[in-house]
Amino acid sequence: MHPPKDMSAVVDRKRYSTKTATLLAGNDHWDGSNYERQGRNSFLYRTPKGAYFAVHLTQWQGEHDHIEPLTVDEAVSMFEGMREQRVEHKEAFPGVEIEEA
Repeated sequence: MHPPKDMSAVVDRKRYSTKTATLLAGNDHWDGSNYERQGRNSFLYRTPKGAYFAVHLTQWQGEHDHIEPLTVDEAVSMFEGMREQRVEHKEAFPGVEIEEA
Protein backbone atom coordinates (compact mmCIF):
# COMPACT_ATOMS: atom_id res chain seq x y z
CA MET A 1 0.00 0.00 0.00
CA HIS A 2 1.11 3.52 -0.63
CA PRO A 3 0.66 6.51 1.71
CA PRO A 4 -2.84 7.98 1.40
CA LYS A 5 -2.95 11.31 -0.42
CA ASP A 6 -6.19 12.55 1.15
CA MET A 7 -7.21 10.95 4.44
CA SER A 8 -8.41 12.93 7.42
CA ALA A 9 -10.05 12.49 10.80
CA VAL A 10 -11.12 14.67 13.69
CA VAL A 11 -9.87 13.38 17.03
CA ASP A 12 -10.43 15.33 20.26
CA ARG A 13 -11.60 18.36 18.24
CA LYS A 14 -8.40 18.42 16.14
CA ARG A 15 -8.26 17.68 12.42
CA TYR A 16 -5.47 15.43 11.18
CA SER A 17 -5.06 15.38 7.40
CA THR A 18 -2.52 13.68 5.17
CA LYS A 19 -3.22 16.33 2.55
CA THR A 20 -1.66 19.11 4.63
CA ALA A 21 0.80 17.09 6.76
CA THR A 22 4.37 16.05 6.01
CA LEU A 23 5.04 12.35 5.49
CA LEU A 24 7.98 11.42 7.74
CA ALA A 25 8.24 7.63 7.45
CA GLY A 26 6.44 4.43 6.56
CA ASN A 27 6.83 0.68 6.63
CA ASP A 28 6.05 0.33 2.92
CA HIS A 29 9.41 -1.12 1.91
CA TRP A 30 9.41 -3.00 -1.43
CA ASP A 31 10.47 -6.58 -0.69
CA GLY A 32 10.63 -7.73 -4.30
CA SER A 33 7.00 -8.71 -4.60
CA ASN A 34 4.88 -6.20 -2.63
CA TYR A 35 4.79 -3.21 -0.28
CA GLU A 36 2.32 -4.66 2.19
CA ARG A 37 3.34 -5.92 5.60
CA GLN A 38 1.01 -8.86 6.21
CA GLY A 39 -1.90 -6.81 4.86
CA ARG A 40 -1.16 -3.73 6.95
CA ASN A 41 0.94 -0.59 6.51
CA SER A 42 1.56 2.39 8.80
CA PHE A 43 2.76 5.89 7.96
CA LEU A 44 3.98 8.67 10.24
CA TYR A 45 3.06 12.33 9.64
CA ARG A 46 3.63 15.77 11.21
CA THR A 47 1.01 18.50 10.87
CA PRO A 48 1.93 22.10 9.97
CA LYS A 49 1.38 22.95 13.67
CA GLY A 50 3.82 20.24 14.81
CA ALA A 51 1.43 17.51 15.95
CA TYR A 52 2.25 13.91 15.05
CA PHE A 53 -0.07 11.18 13.88
CA ALA A 54 0.02 7.73 12.34
CA VAL A 55 -2.12 6.42 9.51
CA HIS A 56 -2.82 2.71 9.72
CA LEU A 57 -4.04 1.02 6.52
CA THR A 58 -5.35 -2.51 6.30
CA GLN A 59 -6.51 -4.98 3.68
CA TRP A 60 -8.14 -7.28 6.25
CA GLN A 61 -11.89 -7.74 6.38
CA GLY A 62 -13.32 -6.42 9.62
CA GLU A 63 -10.47 -3.96 10.17
CA HIS A 64 -10.62 -0.28 9.25
CA ASP A 65 -8.10 2.28 8.09
CA HIS A 66 -7.64 4.87 10.82
CA ILE A 67 -5.66 7.85 12.07
CA GLU A 68 -4.00 7.76 15.50
CA PRO A 69 -2.68 10.93 17.17
CA LEU A 70 0.75 10.42 18.76
CA THR A 71 2.84 12.11 21.42
CA VAL A 72 6.31 13.26 20.41
CA ASP A 73 7.85 10.26 22.23
CA GLU A 74 5.49 7.83 20.47
CA ALA A 75 6.28 9.45 17.12
CA VAL A 76 10.05 9.26 17.72
CA SER A 77 9.79 5.56 18.62
CA MET A 78 7.67 4.86 15.55
CA PHE A 79 10.05 6.82 13.29
CA GLU A 80 13.13 5.05 14.59
CA GLY A 81 11.49 1.66 13.98
CA MET A 82 10.49 2.38 10.39
CA ARG A 83 12.61 1.26 7.48
CA GLU A 84 11.45 3.89 4.99
CA GLN A 85 12.33 7.23 6.57
CA ARG A 86 11.45 10.03 4.15
CA VAL A 87 13.31 12.78 6.05
CA GLU A 88 16.26 13.02 8.45
CA HIS A 89 15.63 12.67 12.18
CA LYS A 90 16.43 16.34 12.86
CA GLU A 91 13.92 17.44 10.21
CA ALA A 92 11.24 15.10 11.52
CA PHE A 93 11.68 16.26 15.11
CA PRO A 94 12.95 19.84 15.27
CA GLY A 95 14.08 20.73 18.76
CA VAL A 96 14.35 17.10 19.92
CA GLU A 97 17.89 16.53 21.13
CA ILE A 98 19.80 13.36 20.27
CA GLU A 99 22.41 12.43 22.81
CA GLU A 100 25.43 10.21 22.44
CA ALA A 101 25.09 6.70 23.84
